[in-house]
Amino acid sequence: MLGDAGSTRHNAPPGWSGPNGGIALFSIIQAAGWPIWPLLLCSVVALALIIERLVSLRASRVAPESLIEEVLGVTQFQIPSGDVVNKLAENSLLGQVLASGLRAVQTDARLPEPRLRQVFELAGRHAIHQMERYLNTLGTVAAAAPLLGLLGTVVGMIEIFGSQGPTGNNPTLLAHGISIALYNTAFGLIVAIPSLMFYRYFRGRVEGYVIDMEQASERLLNQLTSRQSGASAAAPVAAAAAAAPASRSAGKVPSK
Repeated sequence: MLGDAGSTRHNAPPGWSGPNGGIALFSIIQAAGWPIWPLLLCSVVALALIIERLVSLRASRVAPESLIEEVLGVTQFQIPSGDVVNKLAENSLLGQVLASGLRAVQTDARLPEPRLRQVFELAGRHAIHQMERYLNTLGTVAAAAPLLGLLGTVVGMIEIFGSQGPTGNNPTLLAHGISIALYNTAFGLIVAIPSLMFYRYFRGRVEGYVIDMEQASERLLNQLTSRQSGASAAAPVAAAAAAAPASRSAGKVPSK
């Protein structure tokens, strides 16, 4: 009886930890062979990048909904001070884009519209680069994981063919080769499918944020340029009004 039980445990499939059906992770890794280690590394990298992007691409950190309305309200009558602009830049990525335009107007109040638009575009490119950070790495993991699983499958097939001997098949080597092939294929898909799904999800969020930033920048640009044109139109009127009393006083003939 004890001998039969011992032989049953010895001949149990890889990953079988006992009669209760529990699967030991270490035994699965051991049965999958060395090709699974690169897949484990990819899974750790993918999980870390997904968590980091979920935190970094929140709306409160990229483009708060009411931010543009607050900025338009503050800049309607005057350009805010440098401290207010610095706080705006620290608010979010959208705040950095809007603050770049306000700083440009603070530096040169008569900045032409093409130059101001270029300032917004450069700041927007930097914001897009920040939002797309690590996405290429996540996409690489999603593309490489199935190939690494296929590599494990090939290694497992080599093990299977290596079990063929002159005297017949070696059941131990045959089972080990099958384990390597199947475990690596499954684990490669387990890593690749969520990575690809989150990669597409993050790409969609970035594209949505880019549209929001473009619309917000265009609204602030129109307001700043309208203020500049209004100030330019008011300047000659004010100069003429100031010169009128002087001309009238100069035109008077002194009485004798």
